[in-house]
Amino acid sequence: MRTDDFDFDLPEALIALRPAQPRPASRLLVAGPKRMEDSHVHALGTFLRKGDLLVFNDTRVLAAYLAGTRLRATSDGSGRAQVGFNLITRLGADHWRALARPAKRLKLGDRVEFAQGLAAEVTARDQGEVELRFTQTGDALDAAIEAAGDMPLPPYIASRRAADAADRADYQTVFASRPGAVAAPTASLHFDAALLGALAAKGVESTRVTLHVGAGTFLPVKVDDIASHKMHAEWGEISVASADAITRAHAEGRRVIPVGTTALRLIESAATAKGVVAPWQGETDIFIHPGYEFLATSGLMTNFHLPRSTLLMLVSALMGLGRMREVYAHAIAQNYRFFSYGDSSLLLPDLT
Repeated sequence: MRTDDFDFDLPEALIALRPAQPRPASRLLVAGPKRMEDSHVHALGTFLRKGDLLVFNDTRVLAAYLAGTRLRATSDGSGRAQVGFNLITRLGADHWRALARPAKRLKLGDRVEFAQGLAAEVTARDQGEVELRFTQTGDALDAAIEAAGDMPLPPYIASRRAADAADRADYQTVFASRPGAVAAPTASLHFDAALLGALAAKGVESTRVTLHVGAGTFLPVKVDDIASHKMHAEWGEISVASADAITRAHAEGRRVIPVGTTALRLIESAATAKGVVAPWQGETDIFIHPGYEFLATSGLMTNFHLPRSTLLMLVSALMGLGRMREVYAHAIAQNYRFFSYGDSSLLLPDLT
């Protein structure tokens, strides 16, 4: 298939710059092979069954945008320049790869100072990407980044407004617990404690996995033939308890519904057979596109994705490309809000 097959026109006004409040007030488009229904996230339980297993990603987003001052001794003075960084990949306890803007202001050996006493040295540069070795390490570095940084909003938001204090809560799930992501698992942003409690009271079960979402989730597919695309790698983990819960649900004929494409990609990476998921830890670069045979997934709750993106290819693998074109055309016609802070969909291949 070609990347052009996954293109569509989206009115700019439908790109959400802020989330709905409260979180479950977001709209929810429920879709099966033939049926579509407009609803809201607070009514999610209407479409779920007792015993359904929701799989949440409990990663915590780092405040991974850092504004800093480059210091360099030059013949003209101190060599000070303002530079911004989006951390994208952790390379070690004190070492990160980052996107730099503007990267042309940086060279090897430059010292960059940030707020809260945090500093780093530029140890490598490749066009717009650099590697930074920080003056702190491990948990202390995580705490310093949290204090000095801002939320790394997606480019389609960051290009239209700066991150602010509200984003520190809005761009984090209510159950985020394991720091390491540089982008949010956005389908989970629609949940609050009240909704989680209502679903549990109905008998809807849940389990948690961890996938540290990388900035590569926003990268467009640049090749014409999607089979030539190379996915970015992201670190994840599935505990023994979570793997057992997923496998048991399948064995008992219950649905396993990941909340978000990140949770789906992780459980499919750990699947060893139809309905069987093993404990897992490591990096995954799984690329799910039409023709993929799902082993661990019965349905999916997910936001509306970018044109020509691997995530749109993933949902098309689950529901069929033709059906997803119909779903997205309906969402646009009905003014659903798109992307990270936008509305959501519940995709159920068994919905009649």
